[in-house]
Amino acid sequence: MAASASAASPRPAARPARGRRGSALGWAIPMAPAAGLLALFFVGPILWCFWAAFTNLALTGASASDPEMVGLANFREMFADGDFYSAAMLTVAFVAGSAIIGQNCLGLILAMLMRSRKAVVRTVVGGIVVSAWVVPEIVAGFMWYAFLADEGTLNSALTAVGLPANEWLYELPLLSVIIANVWRGTAFSMLVYSAALSEVPDDLHEAAAVDGASAVQRLRHITLPLIKRAAMTNLMTITLQTLSVFTLIFVMTGGGPGIKSQTLPLYMYQEAFKFSQLGYGTAVAIVMLTIGAVFSAIYLRLLRNEV
Repeated sequence: MAASASAASPRPAARPARGRRGSALGWAIPMAPAAGLLALFFVGPILWCFWAAFTNLALTGASASDPEMVGLANFREMFADGDFYSAAMLTVAFVAGSAIIGQNCLGLILAMLMRSRKAVVRTVVGGIVVSAWVVPEIVAGFMWYAFLADEGTLNSALTAVGLPANEWLYELPLLSVIIANVWRGTAFSMLVYSAALSEVPDDLHEAAAVDGASAVQRLRHITLPLIKRAAMTNLMTITLQTLSVFTLIFVMTGGGPGIKSQTLPLYMYQEAFKFSQLGYGTAVAIVMLTIGAVFSAIYLRLLRNEV
């Protein structure tokens, strides 16, 4: 009987393996439809773009029905085009001014100003800021175009008080679209920082104030270190969002005058749909995807260092 009991003892050890396999299947089966949709609508278009970027695919002509592989010709042509470098530099300026400086800093300032205010003030200010965020991008573009146009609201107000009118969209096109995008997108940063600031203990600020620390010192040495992870997450999100902004700029300036506000999304649209070079346009899209991946890697590395 002892021998039979010892022979039977190893059997229960196999049960956890079956349990692990069952739990894995139980997790994978419900996720299969979502994974299939993700592969169809996200991974599929990216793979198609990678294929098209190495072809002479066009909207019209023989290349539309029977594209040929051209290797790195699209990328060589792109990196030899001065308009591409101009669009890349304008994209960097737009992202830096609109997202990293504008939305990020203004969102933090609004969140800090509303932290100690009454609930009524927070509700009113938050509602006003968020209302700009929920406005569709094309509507926001037309609103700011009407505001900054030669005979728009801003120039009408200036002339009414005796000040000279200006051609804002012609003289300062990039600054105009930066301001419009900051107006529209600041609400997201404000909400992120409001949630992060709510987790900062008030006792730390009170103790630092008793020790003689100024408001700037408390911000630098207490608030910012404690919300650094939220700041990195916010920066990564708004950077990727701003990198792909197209409709707002297209409605307000169309990338002009000339190419003074033509960022990479507008350059890609021009090459792919105005000049019918889909292969070249998708090559620009691959470069944009790479830029976004670089930004994401930097932010994720900074986040990892905080763990």
